[in-house]
Amino acid sequence: MAENSKIEWTDHTHNHWTGCTKISPACDHCYAEGWAKRTGNGALWEGQRRLTTEANRRKPLIWNREAGENGIRYRVFCSSLADVFDNQVPSEWREDLFRLIRATPHLDWLLLTKRPPNIAKMLPPDWGNGWHNVWLGVSTENREEMLRRGKALKTIPAVVHFWSAEPLLEDLGPIPADIMPSWIITGGESGPGARPMHPDWARSLRDQCAAHGMSFFFKQWGEWFPECQWEHNPYLALPTSKGIWHIEQLPLHAVGKARAGRLLDGVEHNEFPTRNVR
Repeated sequence: MAENSKIEWTDHTHNHWTGCTKISPACDHCYAEGWAKRTGNGALWEGQRRLTTEANRRKPLIWNREAGENGIRYRVFCSSLADVFDNQVPSEWREDLFRLIRATPHLDWLLLTKRPPNIAKMLPPDWGNGWHNVWLGVSTENREEMLRRGKALKTIPAVVHFWSAEPLLEDLGPIPADIMPSWIITGGESGPGARPMHPDWARSLRDQCAAHGMSFFFKQWGEWFPECQWEHNPYLALPTSKGIWHIEQLPLHAVGKARAGRLLDGVEHNEFPTRNVR
């Protein structure tokens, strides 16, 4: 249960419960499943769900107090080891989470899901046009899921709509204007079995965000680093890799997430959306 998160686009990570089920290609090498197996909790990816401790569930109250006292806002990524809109989770757990979100107005809660069709029926009755401190997002790794999940997300009002295109497994292609979110996070896959990402796939999202005046965040290259980006990475020197992969004749080298870094064409992209963007 992370607190001060290592995830670049959030300040804290909160899990009210843990456990999930694989439902799409992005789940194939799920880091949360790997965490569960390493810690002897493999059953959490075999149908079980587990509520976290009361002490853990109260931590956002502390973050909220700190944010209020300092006149700032913290971003909280909710359910890095689960899915808020998982229909295998007891409804009372989700209701308790929403009570916590109501009680923490100085936090911006980032609710990311692969199950957007469930959102409308699982939101609290007082959702209205969206709570001021909740951003709604979907994961999208390929064009099929982008079109399906992006369309479903746009039917739900929220102060910010966002996508996590990570791991990015193919070129998403042109994004229809009617589903364009306020913010796109993207990155390659890391960890055992990681699949590579072509730089053109990330460039396309960067350029489309710029054209629409939306925010773009490049999180990481992941395990595989494209040879054409070598001049932008001072930490690498050819040939320092543990393997090579080709996409459309472009060589990508297995150098690991830390050494690959997060510069796209020599630029670190750290854009965040303005709250109340619809």
